[in-house]
Amino acid sequence: MHTVGLLVGFNVISRTTSSFMVRSHLGTGPIFFGLLFCLLVTSAPIGAQTAAPSLILRGVNVVDPATGSIREDVSILVEDGLIARIAGRDAQAPAGVREIALDGYWAVPGLLDAHSHMNTLDAAKRALDSGVTTVRTAGVDGFADVGIRDAVRAGRLPGPDILATGVYVTPEIGNGGLADSRLYRFLDDSIDSEEELRTLVRVNAERGVDWIKTRATERAGTWNTDPREQVYTEAELRAVVEEAERHGLSVAAHAHGEEGIVAAVNAGVKSIEHGTYASDATLRLMLERGTWLVPTLSSVLSFGQPGDYADPRIFLRGQHLAPRRVEMVRAAYAMGVPIVVGVDTSYGPESTARVSRAVTFMVEELDFEPMYALQAATSRSAELLGVANRTGSMREGFEGDILVIDSNPLERVRALQDPLVIISNGHVVSNRLPFAKPGW
Repeated sequence: MHTVGLLVGFNVISRTTSSFMVRSHLGTGPIFFGLLFCLLVTSAPIGAQTAAPSLILRGVNVVDPATGSIREDVSILVEDGLIARIAGRDAQAPAGVREIALDGYWAVPGLLDAHSHMNTLDAAKRALDSGVTTVRTAGVDGFADVGIRDAVRAGRLPGPDILATGVYVTPEIGNGGLADSRLYRFLDDSIDSEEELRTLVRVNAERGVDWIKTRATERAGTWNTDPREQVYTEAELRAVVEEAERHGLSVAAHAHGEEGIVAAVNAGVKSIEHGTYASDATLRLMLERGTWLVPTLSSVLSFGQPGDYADPRIFLRGQHLAPRRVEMVRAAYAMGVPIVVGVDTSYGPESTARVSRAVTFMVEELDFEPMYALQAATSRSAELLGVANRTGSMREGFEGDILVIDSNPLERVRALQDPLVIISNGHVVSNRLPFAKPGW
């Protein structure tokens, strides 16, 4: 039986000889997701994907972080999911194209989250609703992130686009051991040799991940672990990097403590996630080696709050850890270490950690230049993630990932926290305009 469907709000609305509906709230576990992914991708005949309809955004002001430029009162034509043309407000559009009048409003690229543990359809929808149109995951229990990525690429979901890391390369992989029969051996055994590390990287690569995520130090978000404690040696981390490079993949390393950060940088990882206790000397080493920093500022702000880190013991740790991380990020910024936004959330129903909050914190609390902060969540993030040729910029030929906000974000950065129109891969995911009633 062939199924042709359109996803609206991540409910799968399908039409066959007998109508039916599958809703994401039926469950988000591995079995449900596997069945749903088969429904979305494999049951549809080739060419049955839902194409994004053409549209034109008229009379909008455009901020392009990639070039640092502003174009006022222009129109943006989006066709086949891409920005086809940016021209004057009166630019002609093909007949029948949907028009959205945006006089006085501002457009920026969709936001990128370079560090997320999102692995369900509900979470993907919440990320998209916050204006995030591209996500790099940072380790999930299995390969749900690969499945979501492929469903988006197949046109079965509007977004967000995913750069998947699959199973976290860490000593205890927990439920990740169920993701592939080759990993069953690690259900009751830790991954603590170079051969075992290479095996896990290889399994991830063969399952189609885009990045590898590993661990250099312990966690900050669990009360009984000390984030300064080193987990893998430089030699072990180098084994991860070498095996990843054999498959054309880069490595992101979770690292809080000084020793772990140095080991990861020397091993050749592409990005350091968190970086809390990095000294000035280590930041200089990162700059010399071209290592990127993803400081996950939003997660520290969330310690002790409802959501990902609600444990009150974590709140107390955050009182010590947050100032240290802020101090480190200020130093990295001053040195020129490239900084990218990642919010370290699973986008659960109670989480308030968001990319827009991190950008706001950079501007209002750290005194970063507004354009630099915006780039950290758009064009610079796209550069780190290897997708700067297709997203993170408001240019012709780039993906139709667009946010419409009520103010110039370089003057009022909090406008990013309340996008009025969200477009992902050319699909209008949400539109709250106009506010006035007809005939007002």
